[in-house]
Amino acid sequence: MDKAAYERDGFVGAIDIFSEEEIGECRRHFGELEESLGRETCSIGLVSRHFEYEFIWRMASDERIVNAISALIGDDVMLLATHFFCKYPGGEASQKFVAWHQDVTYWGLEPAEAHTAWLAVDKADRDNGCMQAVAGSHVSGAIAQHAKSAREGNLLSINQEIPDELIDKSKVRHLELEAGQISIHHGKTYHCSNPNISDRRRCGLTIRYIRPEVRPVEDKALHPQTPILLRGVDSYRNFPETSPPFS
Repeated sequence: MDKAAYERDGFVGAIDIFSEEEIGECRRHFGELEESLGRETCSIGLVSRHFEYEFIWRMASDERIVNAISALIGDDVMLLATHFFCKYPGGEASQKFVAWHQDVTYWGLEPAEAHTAWLAVDKADRDNGCMQAVAGSHVSGAIAQHAKSAREGNLLSINQEIPDELIDKSKVRHLELEAGQISIHHGKTYHCSNPNISDRRRCGLTIRYIRPEVRPVEDKALHPQTPILLRGVDSYRNFPETSPPFS
């Protein structure tokens, strides 16, 4: 794991995690959710469902991903949340995008430090809207307030967007991934993804991790947070102790 590159750029990409067979099993389970819950819910509505569905918990707590996170942030690792982002091809769905944003701005964390593994359930490339990130943008700190996007189709919870004039286009990198690979980005890294203009689905699972010293800021988080210690020791007890949902 290239920790120096992560600290410099705010992201690392194309890390091999799951085999073709393993990620195929994840896709099968996600397909079952699509059938039972519908595409609209599966697009952005599956937040922290690792408490309900074992396959999501298994992915989020997989030792190989935790090893990669630990190499970047240290021995003590907590799982903060999971969230599927699935962009479908065709029709109105093909207009969906993720505006430029930072993860931690609306997460209610102090200090504003978190790290996201983006797991490619499907292959993610430029055609189907892979993630883009601005190299080095995390060093500028957290933006106190994003603007609102004027463009229809933003998948972010409250239509937030970093103003375009703050994006250094010369430093934008496309984080293309094969299915089963992950990228990892810092919670302050500016990132986005374009609409899916292909004929293929682009499903990814974002898995959020924090160190135990991070504490919640009351009434500042968009989604409920129930962190689980995955590795090391929680000496701070900033969150209620939560047991793993599956043995």
